[in-house]
Amino acid sequence: MEQVVIAFLCLAILLYFLLGGADFGAGIIELFTSTKNRSRTRKTMYHAIGPVWEANHMWLIIAIVILFVAFPRIYTTMSVHLHIPLAIMLIGIIARGTAFVFRHYDAVKDDMQWLYNRIFRYSSFLTALFLGILAGSVLSGKIDPVATNFTDAYIFGWLNWFSISVGLFTTALCGFLAAIYLIGECKTKEDKNRFIKKAEYMNVAAVVFGAMVFFSAAMEDVPLMNWVIYNRVGLSAVILASLSLVLLWYLLLKGKTKILRLLAGFQVTMILVAISYAHFPNFIRLKGGNVVSLYETVAPEKTVQSLGWALVLGSFLILPFLGYLFYKFQQKEE
Repeated sequence: MEQVVIAFLCLAILLYFLLGGADFGAGIIELFTSTKNRSRTRKTMYHAIGPVWEANHMWLIIAIVILFVAFPRIYTTMSVHLHIPLAIMLIGIIARGTAFVFRHYDAVKDDMQWLYNRIFRYSSFLTALFLGILAGSVLSGKIDPVATNFTDAYIFGWLNWFSISVGLFTTALCGFLAAIYLIGECKTKEDKNRFIKKAEYMNVAAVVFGAMVFFSAAMEDVPLMNWVIYNRVGLSAVILASLSLVLLWYLLLKGKTKILRLLAGFQVTMILVAISYAHFPNFIRLKGGNVVSLYETVAPEKTVQSLGWALVLGSFLILPFLGYLFYKFQQKEE
């Protein structure tokens, strides 16, 4: 049952990035859209993220619950030493969700719309940035569990070049995912071309920030190159991600948009596999070379079994309805 719980944890993290990341990316795309096109971008975005903008946080909640119940030491380490970026990310999630509701469902369209729009756009960027910073922090080896001062214990564990580089890379990936997802929702050629341009810009940004991640990893002694390049699975995942990107742009140039979302999702999945496979089952790298492993910090067997069965039974209830939600929202308006 331990493997089942770990599988659900990995799946929840992956789906939150693919769905929640695209959700955040929609706000990032709007942030970098000209004023005259923002209303059209919002209209397309409402239809595209409608089925996931609220439901995607389910995956974050599942991941947090799994860590809290099954891997308490990992949960404690992150919630204590990374509480500042965690709090900023959660504030961003609340702010963008609130702004999304008020600007879309507010019965009175008053002068506050400009504020709702800005909160949504900037909180989307901020949330994606700190989601990536958190991911970089658990791999950076900068978290110091025996620190004796505030900055070493709660600041430098996440405020470093590697974590920030991963944050910027994550932001670019979220924007890329959103742009690719939105292409399929466009009803005019003009809108489609606009989102293709956005996808191109975000793709370039992802390449630049990806190079920055490797450069900062080399500077701060994070063995990222060993995980990604000098590992068979990691290298294979990088090659598959690159090939899927080439195929994605080829199909896009040919005007075939039906499987673009699957290719974009596959590409991001391969990137996550490349980074995490060689590091597994270690979850957090601590300062001094120590690690916090999933297997070594697992909760008692009865606790894990109860959680595992709850996850299995819950998936039979949740996933079919989530699929139906996607189906209903993706029906084209007549």
